[in-house]
Amino acid sequence: MEHSGRKTVNLVGTAILAALVIVFDYTLKASGLKIPFPWMPFLKFDFTGIPIVVSLLMFGLPSGGFTSAVASLGIIARSGELIGGLMKGIAEFSTVVGMAAGLRLGNNPDSAMTRGISYVTGVLVRIIVMSLWNLAVLPNYYGVPFSVAVAMLPLLAVFNGMQGTLTVVVGYALYGAYTRRVPR
Repeated sequence: MEHSGRKTVNLVGTAILAALVIVFDYTLKASGLKIPFPWMPFLKFDFTGIPIVVSLLMFGLPSGGFTSAVASLGIIARSGELIGGLMKGIAEFSTVVGMAAGLRLGNNPDSAMTRGISYVTGVLVRIIVMSLWNLAVLPNYYGVPFSVAVAMLPLLAVFNGMQGTLTVVVGYALYGAYTRRVPR
């Protein structure tokens, strides 16, 4: 019964966090509170990835993957923009994959060192994955010359680094606040 109860908690918790991803996306879009990246205003900072990070930390990588997929589907349903929605989901999923790898590299998931490794690997994996995806998508879907796409990579990396850092830091802060108040 214990195993079944834990599975139910994971499922319900993941569903709630996935719903929060949708709420954040729709609310931020409707309110106009998405903050444009100054050097590439078509890129916007948002809080959609925070529940995705929390889902990873609370329930593991499958939960982070599911909430990332929900983010993609929600954006596609709201905007009709397939590539934009997929890119957001890939960005968030690559962040949690990197974090999960960092958590496995450390010997104690509750140590500051392991959390630090997780921060760094999450953001670095996001930057690398999104750089590669942008090199494929910008020329092939948006018609940007490849040389221009390459020239855009430093600013895209800065944006992904900043967005990834925001997502990971706030996600860890919320997870920490939760674990201090709710016994395991």
